[in-house]
Amino acid sequence: MTTTSEATPRSVTSKDASTDKRPGRVLALVLAAQFMALLDIFIVNVAASTVRSELGASGAGLQLIVAGYTITYAVLLITGARLGGLLGHGRAHLAGLAVFTAASLACGLAAGTGQLIAFRLIQGAGAAVMIPQVLSLIQRHFAGEARVRALGAYSAVLATGAAAGQVVGGVLVSADLFGAGWRPVFLVNVPIGLVLLVLGIRVLPGEPRTGDTRAQARARGLDLPGLVLLAATVTLLTVPLVLGQELDWPVWSWVCLIASVGFFAGFVGHESRLAARGGAPLIAPRVLRIPGMARAALRILVVMAINAGFLFAMTLHVQGGLGYSGLRTGLMFAPTALVFGVIGLTWRRWPARFQGALVPGGFALVAVASVAIGLLMRDGGDGGPWLYVAFAIMGSGMALGFSPTLTGALANVRPEDAADASGVLVTVTQLGQLIGVATFGTLYLNRLDMSGVQGSGQALWECALALSVAAIAGASVGLVRRR
Repeated sequence: MTTTSEATPRSVTSKDASTDKRPGRVLALVLAAQFMALLDIFIVNVAASTVRSELGASGAGLQLIVAGYTITYAVLLITGARLGGLLGHGRAHLAGLAVFTAASLACGLAAGTGQLIAFRLIQGAGAAVMIPQVLSLIQRHFAGEARVRALGAYSAVLATGAAAGQVVGGVLVSADLFGAGWRPVFLVNVPIGLVLLVLGIRVLPGEPRTGDTRAQARARGLDLPGLVLLAATVTLLTVPLVLGQELDWPVWSWVCLIASVGFFAGFVGHESRLAARGGAPLIAPRVLRIPGMARAALRILVVMAINAGFLFAMTLHVQGGLGYSGLRTGLMFAPTALVFGVIGLTWRRWPARFQGALVPGGFALVAVASVAIGLLMRDGGDGGPWLYVAFAIMGSGMALGFSPTLTGALANVRPEDAADASGVLVTVTQLGQLIGVATFGTLYLNRLDMSGVQGSGQALWECALALSVAAIAGASVGLVRRR
């Protein structure tokens, strides 16, 4: 990581890390916002049945309420990263946080399904501006081992946000505060967002920028044609993935998926031609040529797809098959999140001779844990104490597959490429979650029959086998790198 010292702003590197406390405050602030945004992805899943009964939402409407946030989030992430380069990452983070907080309030006060869908879309747009700045700020405010620790904390937040969303959602819905039903799952963001805004104005007052830097940012622009092509690509991919299972995969869903390939080809061609002319493409080709970046993107896609598919299928099984409450369901995932967080913060301290095997070894652990979970639950039982051991192994494997990959991908990123690299990796993370829910969730639902808990257990077993195959594929990517 010899290049990382150049990626840190002068205002930070001019002070010793032990005496300059501002980077720590920056990290705490942006990770708190990251946690809140992640919480919102998963907290709504637990409240979905209550939303449906109180608002009378159709199946498709409910899917859009749950996934509308994710769709705009995925579509606008790259643009959000570019806005950070134009406005300053601190300013962009605060702007996105303000939109997210206001939209959360609107969601909590929504009078009908249509309003809630619209406000969820706006909420996702705010998150798309806010979240890409997290990695960019880490890149710019931390160097060397401090950056590794910051990225470990970032990985831990990704893990705990998913499990915490299930737990907090279960608590809020079960409590039925003031008879508000599902609304507190959105309103809880409002006081948190306001506190983070007040603190952010003090901690992130705006990055000092020279006239040359400001002129370079303006010259880059937003690449509007590239934005339109990318937005069309992601929309055509994500909407059928989100709604396809619910609507029994109509013809239009397949047309959209095929069209997304064509739009992606158009996007790649446009970006390449723009870069060749000396322009500023939305995703600079040199970012994808950074050593290990493409390989890291593939690994992150796989591990996040496994994570999302695992959470989705397991939640459906234990709530629908075993009849667990939302709170009990969330608590089940605590070992996975806890181990993920611990390993994400400590793997760098492990002996050097193990470092090269961490990523493929992590995927191998995920494969073993997936099979173990499937075997423990396929006959309709609760898995007993061994289930939690398997959950812990799953968390450790995903942490080893994700954290070293992310750190390695960002190690050689230049300061001017921080926004683009962050946007790419965060977008891949989000697309991985969508693909995981769509593929593994669809497999589980398609294998589900009407034979009760045993049928649900058998569907989970087949899904677990598919998760294991995906993990083996991820491990093979690591082995290719070692050669």
